[in-house]
Amino acid sequence: MRALRICDCLAPGAAGRLASLGVAAFLAAASGLAPAVADPVKPPLPEKAPKEPAAAKDLFGAENRPANLASRSIGFYSKGCLAGAKELPIDGPNWQAMRLSRNRNWGHPRLIRLVEKLARDAAEKDGWPGLLVGDLAQPRGGPMTSGHASHQVGLDVDVWLNPMPDRRYSYEEREKVSAVSMLKDTLSVDPNIFTPEHVKLIKRAASYREVDRVGVNPAIKLALCRAEGGDKPWLKKVQMWPGHHYHMHIRIKCPPDSAGCKGQSPPTNTSCAAAEKWYRDTKAYLERPKKPKPPEVAKREKPEKPKRQVMLSELPKACRAVLAAAPAGTPPLRDIVTPSRKPDNRADASGAAAAAPAARPQAAPSHQ
Repeated sequence: MRALRICDCLAPGAAGRLASLGVAAFLAAASGLAPAVADPVKPPLPEKAPKEPAAAKDLFGAENRPANLASRSIGFYSKGCLAGAKELPIDGPNWQAMRLSRNRNWGHPRLIRLVEKLARDAAEKDGWPGLLVGDLAQPRGGPMTSGHASHQVGLDVDVWLNPMPDRRYSYEEREKVSAVSMLKDTLSVDPNIFTPEHVKLIKRAASYREVDRVGVNPAIKLALCRAEGGDKPWLKKVQMWPGHHYHMHIRIKCPPDSAGCKGQSPPTNTSCAAAEKWYRDTKAYLERPKKPKPPEVAKREKPEKPKRQVMLSELPKACRAVLAAAPAGTPPLRDIVTPSRKPDNRADASGAAAAAPAARPQAAPSHQ
């Protein structure tokens, strides 16, 4: 009878809803003893997965302008960032910047001055035609999306070892012309490519007081030692770095005005005796007969694990302010072109630039 009295009080159409829901469910909902029944037509929305934080390389790689802050290198060469970066002009009297689409021709003002000084001194005093300059740092430094573990605080620069041509490369050529390896094989340089002028260029770079170290391939280090007739003071700065057979990596010391910049202890294992030992040990290894791996062993080898991403929280705290700072200048007007791969040991720079279009205008206002 109670149910009938309730039904008598229902508005028109409510009885139909009572039947669809069931009397018990309706009475429970009406009395406030149970939650309302979900709409049978609209399913519940799925729960949103928590958004994963972006890797530091993605955050810094997305910035195309420097932070509008006082110039400062923050942290270590491979774990830090850069405030108030200065741009190396893409063209100078004795240099050309390469791989413009990467937007990595930024550095601490002291590094920019070093590159310009090296280009000028090498041309005027050593007869070097000019520098082809590779990567420095991103506009705000930090981890890069590809290519380098260091170059994060604006104190590193890669200088190609093939000389600048007697003309300006076009934009497309700067993307696709390959650097030239100095090696004839694993153990030695090619005397037709690596010349006394190369020795002068590397010596010039290592001789500057502000330069902390210069990294080159072990075979190039050995060639330098033999060309100089043994140890010299400047050679103590030249380290044997695997891979660097087509460029030299120049690293300068922490600037005095960069609080929080972490430098390195002096280079070690840089004697010419160490270079000769590398030669003997590597030659013996290459001449040693190699035993092929059994097929079952090869199958058991696990694939390489993806490299762990460095997060912003792992960098110095000041790097958060660098990312949050207002940008300086205007964005560079550059098209994005996929950079060419690193060269093989006998890379040829002559055939990559055929039929290149006219050079693009130097449109980045900060170059002026």
